[in-house]
Amino acid sequence: MAKSKPRMPMPVSERAKQFMPFAAVTGLGQALAKKERQLLKIPRKELSEDETELLNKRLNEIEKGDKITVVYFFDGEYITLSGTLLSFEPSSRTLQIGTERISFDDLFSIEKD
Repeated sequence: MAKSKPRMPMPVSERAKQFMPFAAVTGLGQALAKKERQLLKIPRKELSEDETELLNKRLNEIEKGDKITVVYFFDGEYITLSGTLLSFEPSSRTLQIGTERISFDDLFSIEKD
């Protein structure tokens, strides 16, 4: 058997590349995360009469410029959002906090800060 020739040591910068993570399938991580979110979707809760009455009362109390916190249903999950009420439109049944326009039908709760 022939002896191999001695090699020069590998530079440290090259050696580190051997241990870097490798993604064989590009975008697999994002696709798996999206699929997991779809599996974790929860059904929308139906409000009781008392909860609906309380929500309507709170809607009547808020005004444009108020600091509020809302919980609303969107895309299979409940989202909590706090901020200044920028618009409140009973005719179109929507309110806006920041860039989010929320339908009254999606609201779960409202708190005035």
